Amino acid sequence: MVRQLADYTKDRREYAIAHEACLAKLAKYPADAPDQLKNRASEQAASEYVYLMKSGRHYKIGRSNSTGRREYELAIQLPESVELIHRIRTDDGVGIEAYWHSRFSDRRLNGEWFALTTEDVRIFKRRKFM
Repeated sequence: MVRQLADYTKDRREYAIAHEACLAKLAKYPADAPDQLKNRASEQAASEYVYLMKSGRHYKIGRSNSTGRREYELAIQLPESVELIHRIRTDDGVGIEAYWHSRFSDRRLNGEWFALTTEDVRIFKRRKFM
């Protein structure tokens, strides 16, 4: 925005002070700063995960901002051990979780628990970010 404002004010005498302020601000940052800021913002926005966990023969597809905490919570509720198989970083946890629930709807057991095949797990694990 600062770069756009500097371009706008460049040839307008009535905005000379604003133009100088923009140039001073831009001088503090490298040319790729806007891209770095965008990347940082997208990383912060993508702070949720859709995970695949396994307990016994069954798999759970859920979402959390802390898969380690969620694994612990499930472990104290279930009689069998829980293992995090894979997690997908996302900025749309609700939508991505719904996608995977729909994709494996024919394998749904109860709630978020599924009877997945080895191929299903392989397909889920191919994704790192959605």
